[in-house]
Amino acid sequence: MNTDGTQMAGTAGERRPIHAASAQVFDSAVVLSGSIGKGHDSVAEACQAALATTGVRADVLDCMSMLGGAGSRLGTAAFRRLISVPAVYDGFHFSHLRNGTRLPHLLEQAAVRQLLPRVRDAVDRAGDKPLVISVFPTGVSTVGALKRERPDLTTVAVCTDACAHSMWVSEGTDLYIVCSPLAALTIRRYAPDGEVAVVPPPVRPQFFDAPTKRAARDTLGVARDARCVLLMAGGWGLGPLDDTAEALARGGFWVLAVAGGNRRLLEHLRSVAARHWRVLPFGMTDRIPELMAAADVIVTSAGQTCNEARVVGRRLVILDVVPGHGRENALHELEQGGARTCSPDPRSVEAAVRSVFAELPEQLPSPVASAAEWQERFFGALFRVGFAVTARAARDRGAASRGPAVPLAEPVGAG
Repeated sequence: MNTDGTQMAGTAGERRPIHAASAQVFDSAVVLSGSIGKGHDSVAEACQAALATTGVRADVLDCMSMLGGAGSRLGTAAFRRLISVPAVYDGFHFSHLRNGTRLPHLLEQAAVRQLLPRVRDAVDRAGDKPLVISVFPTGVSTVGALKRERPDLTTVAVCTDACAHSMWVSEGTDLYIVCSPLAALTIRRYAPDGEVAVVPPPVRPQFFDAPTKRAARDTLGVARDARCVLLMAGGWGLGPLDDTAEALARGGFWVLAVAGGNRRLLEHLRSVAARHWRVLPFGMTDRIPELMAAADVIVTSAGQTCNEARVVGRRLVILDVVPGHGRENALHELEQGGARTCSPDPRSVEAAVRSVFAELPEQLPSPVASAAEWQERFFGALFRVGFAVTARAARDRGAASRGPAVPLAEPVGAG
């Protein structure tokens, strides 16, 4: 067992060796995401941005869209219905997904049948032997099926959840990238001999380049000495965010309230803003790094937003609005520090926010200091499946990186 919680692959005490002679310089990649919320897409974009710095063109594909119009709508509606009844989704997650029963297996098979022809075509178009990365569990299963046809492909799964369930693991996956030793051990439940690497959570570069609090507040019109809260709950805007925004505004807080793609919620937030001038409503927006920079505290559901908030250096209040994997992710956030949790009702949220301001718990530093440092850690993991950076790309990256050196292909060393 390694200190990071991973176990050496192969027989006991051995690791599958990757030598410079077997390293590959990929010129293209396919990243499979899934547009349920925005978290998977954010991870895909972080991977895409990292690969671009080495000259690798990565195409991001949406598994939900590739299910077809009816299939995508049905899948999204079914998932939204499931999480709207927490007891039902908890049962599905903890009893079926966790244990890999016949029910998720049948659902997985049906999705793979739809996705495989489209993914096969996309991989064929991408070049001779592209790197294939899945950041969505259905993508992992589909790529596993494709690998049986094309064993020459190099396949990677990137899971940012605190615990992996059975659909995150598929035979034919060359490398699993996870974000904690705990997550690595949950992969081991289903793939005892799989290759697993622990890397800090993927975060898009713009969060590392967020403005200062003062600059962000000046742009938004927020008073410099205000107590300011960013209120959001994923791309779907889950929970009673409108009532919560009103309660916080009445309590004297400035509220940057993000509805995401929830149009009805956005209308309600605009009504709240008409009554309370401290509330600033937003829909689906690319200004999240700026909004995080302006806030003192971020109230959000457990997920990718928490990783982004930690990079910006903001304390967290976690809304318990996502059952199943959301509960596991919330516990992991508490374990890391700098976070509180609360029920998704206005009184509980306001009490948690006030406790954060009163106690001023120290926000732990981000696991990495820059996008370049995270990218180096990411490439170091990919090297375990033969990924190599060209000499030119390494020179172009140059002093921008403050992280550990990436193992490079032999020509770079010679240069």
